[in-house]
Amino acid sequence: MDFLDPNKLEDTVAESANMDMAEKARIEGEVAELQTRLEIEALPDKKAQLQLELARNLADLERGEQAWPIAKAAFDHYLAQENWESAADCCNVLYLSDQEGSLSALGQGVWLAVTYPINPEITVELLHHIIDDTPDDSDGAAVAAAAAAFVVDVRTKDDPRREDMLFFTRQMLGKVARRHSDIQDQAQFNYWIEKLELDQPDKFLVRLRNIVDVLVQEDWWFDRDELRARIPED
Repeated sequence: MDFLDPNKLEDTVAESANMDMAEKARIEGEVAELQTRLEIEALPDKKAQLQLELARNLADLERGEQAWPIAKAAFDHYLAQENWESAADCCNVLYLSDQEGSLSALGQGVWLAVTYPINPEITVELLHHIIDDTPDDSDGAAVAAAAAAFVVDVRTKDDPRREDMLFFTRQMLGKVARRHSDIQDQAQFNYWIEKLELDQPDKFLVRLRNIVDVLVQEDWWFDRDELRARIPED
């Protein structure tokens, strides 16, 4: 892994400063349209898709209390359909809704996104939330950043976005290293990676599982053992 200047990172997943009035009006228009379409939609798959987009827009408008039940209904549908990618995306929206169960939703989204080979961009975004919510001196952010880099490396072998995504996750690691241990150069970064065992997926993925357990506590919405048992062996 290379150490890259974290100051170059364009933090695309950070919260926007203040939404301007034109953007807010645009999203509110989309909310009204989606609500109208939902009232007449009968197909379950299409309805869940509309629910997810509506909840995402409501979360963007900081109307999380309204977004939560809509996103949770979509999650329940996608879980039943074993559409893991959309279920994980719902968890992302549930986290962004900033409600009482949002940390639990984040943990479950991370579990799904790491366990199943879904879109790596969704996985990276979920892991980035852990970084944002973790104290600077905690190893949790480092584990999440290492997991993001690992997922991108494994899942983007033939993806045209591979280099951009690898660059982004390396920047994530560099940013975390700087805030965690004031890492300033490649030699320090290499030592930091080895010290925290971030170059050993079999170790940092176990630690990520522990972080997920802390986030979710006893509020699991699915049986992890059952889902693991149904994953085909290579």
